[in-house]
Amino acid sequence: MSRLVLVATPIGNLGDLAPRAIEEFRRAGLVCCEDTRRTGLLLSNLGIQATLMRLDDHTEVPSIPRVIDALNEGRDVVLATDAGTPGVSDPGQRLVAAVIAAGHVVTAVPGASAVLTALTISGLPTDRFVFEGFLPRTGKERVARLTEIAVETRTSVIYEAPHRIGRTLSDLMTACGADRAAVLARELTKIHEEVIRGSLAEIVAGLGEPRGEYVIVLAGTPPTPAASRSEIESMVRAELARGSSTRDTAAAIATATGASKKSVYEIAVALAKEI
Repeated sequence: MSRLVLVATPIGNLGDLAPRAIEEFRRAGLVCCEDTRRTGLLLSNLGIQATLMRLDDHTEVPSIPRVIDALNEGRDVVLATDAGTPGVSDPGQRLVAAVIAAGHVVTAVPGASAVLTALTISGLPTDRFVFEGFLPRTGKERVARLTEIAVETRTSVIYEAPHRIGRTLSDLMTACGADRAAVLARELTKIHEEVIRGSLAEIVAGLGEPRGEYVIVLAGTPPTPAASRSEIESMVRAELARGSSTRDTAAAIATATGASKKSVYEIAVALAKEI
């Protein structure tokens, strides 16, 4: 069966291109890419000639029928973006969904990813993380996203362009606090790779002239400490004294503290007998 193959391309160092990626480029009947000049140069360096088709944010949907036609003709199609893994803050998601709906095979050649590269060298927790991509540029959506990130307990990974990095770091510092731990990485895997670690305030102070693409890795907010039994009992007494039922008291305090509703209810029933 013909296949749509998502091929990860280097984010800086050409040596990171997987040998299997080269083979997929060689056998492809059609190569879809963000910039035909950039991908053409990559393939030229590999000694590969291929039919290239532009597929970026603006042309992805109109390009889908041509990709489906190529697959129907039995040709393998490769999707590559300028750098990194297709579909991750890059075109590809809508194409993949359409190809799957058309009944064709979708597979991938894993490789470079700025998200995982920055995360793994950050020194921040990697067992649970959330990828935010590029933040909304303005308006209520940006404020809402920053508010969500400020209370996120998992490590957050954010992309940003050089001309917006200063403002985004400043907004994160306002939302999360100047002392929140973070890592700023730029030009990953390239000759001038730079990684700055510290608080948001320290990173802002050491930013310098913005150059290259940035990845921000932000520590999560510490989880709220669990309330002790004595604290819960004090809260239960206060609620019962205000005339709340044991059931309503248990529900309210369980929500406020994160404690088990059942355990709070048992405490409320016991204390209600003393009042």
